[in-house]
Amino acid sequence: MLTFCFSTVSIAQSDIVDVALSSKDHTTLVAAVKAADLVNTLKGEGPFTVFAPTNAAFDALPAGTLESLLKPEAKSKLASILTYHVVAGNFKAADVVAAIKKSGGKFTIKTVNGGTLTASLKGDKVVLTDGNGNTSTITATDLKASNGVVHVIDSVVLPK
Repeated sequence: MLTFCFSTVSIAQSDIVDVALSSKDHTTLVAAVKAADLVNTLKGEGPFTVFAPTNAAFDALPAGTLESLLKPEAKSKLASILTYHVVAGNFKAADVVAAIKKSGGKFTIKTVNGGTLTASLKGDKVVLTDGNGNTSTITATDLKASNGVVHVIDSVVLPK
């Protein structure tokens, strides 16, 4: 069972990076954001919607993948993967669900890296399908930040 622990500091006053820093389940994401030199971007004005993979999501990548992505020579590839998890705008869970229903069951989301994710419903959960057909389920929603919102996902989504 996954649990998500966030500090008692007012998350709404914190930016996207601070929200991730306050979670023991997102230390790998924070390390990756630092390695990709995206901290200042994600501390920017926004608004951003971030689909934040947990440590367990990164751990589920094939052996050696994360280690190779964190190397300085892989910085641009890592940045591309991380910005695939970011959408320009402030999209709360209710907005995503409404868009899925309005679009007949699937809603295409354009990410900051230029790729797309497809959101759909599986029961009462929102599922994201990446450019390779892999899926990720949103497990926690609407973690408010001063420059957007964070939704926790259970796997890393990858661009084509």
